[in-house]
Amino acid sequence: MQKTFKIIDEDGIHARPATALVSAATKFKTTESFAESNGKKVTLKSILGVLSLGLEKGDTLSLITEGEQEAEALDTLQEVMISAGLGELHE
Repeated sequence: MQKTFKIIDEDGIHARPATALVSAATKFKTTESFAESNGKKVTLKSILGVLSLGLEKGDTLSLITEGEQEAEALDTLQEVMISAGLGELHE
């Protein structure tokens, strides 16, 4: 499953929001979660991986989940993105 977001936070995705995304992703032990932007795909279970994407305001970010709890995991990640003011759904 996949959802794409447009980054709206003035500071992009920096350490604090990256930590929130990683924390949300690691709650789902039977699901792999990934972040993809500009042709680069990293695991969402690594803060350094997420930070390596260098996401800035206006960039697009795809969150991808695979596994037993993929729908629940993707909903949780979407909630983090929106409630933290990081991004909005991008069609």
